[in-house]
Parts: sequence; structure tokens; C-alpha cells
Amino acid sequence: MGDIRRRGVVALGVTALVAPLTLALTAAPAQAASCTTQAGPYQKQVEKFLGRPVDGRQSSADCKAIQAFQNKHGITPAIGYAGPVTWGVMDLMNKQKAVGNNPNKDGKCPVNKGRIACVNLSLQLSWIQDGNKLVYGPVPVRTGRNGYETRTGLKKIYWRDIDHVSDIYNVPMPYSQFFDGGQAFHSVNLSMWNPPGSHGCVNMTTTDAKKYWSLLRTGDDVFVYGRKPGT
Repeated sequence: MGDIRRRGVVALGVTALVAPLTLALTAAPAQAASCTTQAGPYQKQVEKFLGRPVDGRQSSADCKAIQAFQNKHGITPAIGYAGPVTWGVMDLMNKQKAVGNNPNKDGKCPVNKGRIACVNLSLQLSWIQDGNKLVYGPVPVRTGRNGYETRTGLKKIYWRDIDHVSDIYNVPMPYSQFFDGGQAFHSVNLSMWNPPGSHGCVNMTTTDAKKYWSLLRTGDDVFVYGRKPGT
């Protein structure tokens, strides 16, 4: 995000910035990093997640499998160590999968607003519902990291810009739908599980951002709740 400009006029002063985030973190892939021989504190959990033999001992095959996962999701250093960051991503994936097709089971996202986009920061999931009917999702998202948290509460989409570019970071923010200052739904070319998170925006895959663009309109409600792990 950055200062949001309407043609010829500065529309808003932006306080929270987009989440091109850790583009810089993933700019130098760690594929060439050597594998560690050390077992991590979450060795067994990581082995189970990856379908490896669960023995709690680091093998060359274990390390390569962990390292491939780390490279895919931008986890650094990608040395195949089963540490808390790697397991945290896997644990979140397990929790997201367990939600299934009932993301509002806890009833925290309002069902009396008609069409509304919901964001569960705790599970890093978003979906669109209309009353009790699930319209789209749930889909994984990437929200604000520590110090740049995506703000909670009931909001409305107030501006949409399909080809928005961040003035601060000079990076594209396709399919931007702003709902709170400089915080918006938009697509990024990053894994949704790439730590540590955005600068406040709700990052989405291109497929999901396009779908949100087609389903939502200016004035539609957005409800953000929970707390992102690590913030």
C-alpha cells in the first residue's frame, strides 16, 4: 500500500502499507544452501507432515524434503532444519485444512450483513458469505506481520483499483480492494505461508484475488477478527 492516488488528486493519506512484504526475502533463493545434519525440536511433527518415517532423527532424505518445503514457501534459512518457523507453517496448514467448508462455525463473522468478506487472522483464512450461505472460500491469505497488523473490526470496501501500484514500494498490487486506510485485499506472487507476513494488506493468490474482485463491490462489508500467529 502506499499513498493512494486518484487521478490527479491525492485521495487518502495511507498509514498502513501494502504487503509486497518480503519480496526481498525471497529474491535470493536458498536452493544452494547445504543441508543440516541436526534434528530440530519439531523433527517428528515435521516428518509426519511430510510423510517421512517418523523416528525423530535427521536423515539426508528428511533434510532434502524439509528444505524443499522451506524453499517453496520462502522460509529462511532453508537448510532443512525442523525448527519452530517451519513447524508453525505446517501446523497452520493443518488447522486451515481442518476447517473444511464451514469457516464460520464459530459464528464470529456477522451473518446479518448480506454479502460480506470475512478474514480470520488466527487461521489466516478468508471467505465470502451471504447470511449463512458460503459464497466463496475459505482460502488461505497472508496478513500483516508483527508491527504492521491487519486491523480488526467491521469495515467497508471504499475504493477498488485493478491495476494499483504502491507509491511507497513501487510494486504492483493487482485487484486491490481497499477497506481500511491503506489496507486492502490484493494478489501477490508469493506463497500464502511465506513468513513473516504483509505490511497490513490481506495478500491473496491471483486466482482468489480475481474471484474477490468479481464478487465484491464498493460498499460491501469486510469483517476482520482474531490475531495472526506471531503478532
